[in-house]
Amino acid sequence: MATATVKPMIPFEPTVDAENLKKSMKVLGTNEDVIINILSKRTSLQRQEIIRQYRLAYDRDLVKDLKHHLYGKFEDVVVALMTPLPEYLAHELHRAMKGKGTNERVLIEILCTNNNKTIKAIKEAYEEHHGKSLKDAIKDETSGDFKKLLEDLVSCEREEEECRPELASEIAKDLFDAGKNRIGTDEEKLRSILTTYSYSTLRCAFQEYDKMADNPLDHDLRKELSGDFRDAMLAVYLSIYNPAIFFAYEIHSTMKGMKTRDRSLIRLIVSRCEVDMKLIKTEFHNMFEKTLEKAIKGDTHGDYKKVLLALIE
Repeated sequence: MATATVKPMIPFEPTVDAENLKKSMKVLGTNEDVIINILSKRTSLQRQEIIRQYRLAYDRDLVKDLKHHLYGKFEDVVVALMTPLPEYLAHELHRAMKGKGTNERVLIEILCTNNNKTIKAIKEAYEEHHGKSLKDAIKDETSGDFKKLLEDLVSCEREEEECRPELASEIAKDLFDAGKNRIGTDEEKLRSILTTYSYSTLRCAFQEYDKMADNPLDHDLRKELSGDFRDAMLAVYLSIYNPAIFFAYEIHSTMKGMKTRDRSLIRLIVSRCEVDMKLIKTEFHNMFEKTLEKAIKGDTHGDYKKVLLALIE
């Protein structure tokens, strides 16, 4: 929580929050500032308790009432905030795979950067709400090494013990021999290593690899791999090495060019504000020489801008 921008409100009074939210939604006008001030300063678990208390007090669905009084991208952020995170990410994955074509970037962002515990919760939510296992959906919508990588990740079989430094040199050599130190690339070996060992053991191995190869592993992954598989493997690597770099880049990409990718921007802010947003902001400033706050102010407006800024400040 030390690196989160949204932390548990203490003291937390969900009945008072529910009452104030009810008062903020009037027929003759909605007080958006009250909604922002409450929802942006409560954790996802606390928001679920506010929903429960609202139902007990008024026999009404708080999310439906909010949707009735709000609109546009501000409504989208609020609905995202009021949805339990595993369920929200499961919906985003389903949307990325339904219909014609698959949004591989969303699959990479969610599945290549989360730990076993989070992915298990997403899997449960996916099956509950969409009547199909996430693994089956991935089998139907992806192919090749990219599919195999995602299947490995959703199997949630990654080791979780503390760093085993005695393995670091051996793992580093296996990575080196599977890629840079051979003609052709052993994609299966690279994939197996990055999806099997614990984050802490792999971080030790990455340090050994840097010495052995005279450059970081991501440099060689870019050269040895291609397409969605390369992008996914780089995401896995960065989520182990320094996830804030990955998310800073992804957030920046949503605001690059003429049109903002608002759905992705919302998802990235909502999913990381309780995790590591302070670190992401630091990396964003280092990488792009401007603050995340300034970038959001330049690409959004109105209550949509206000709520995003409230979540990252």
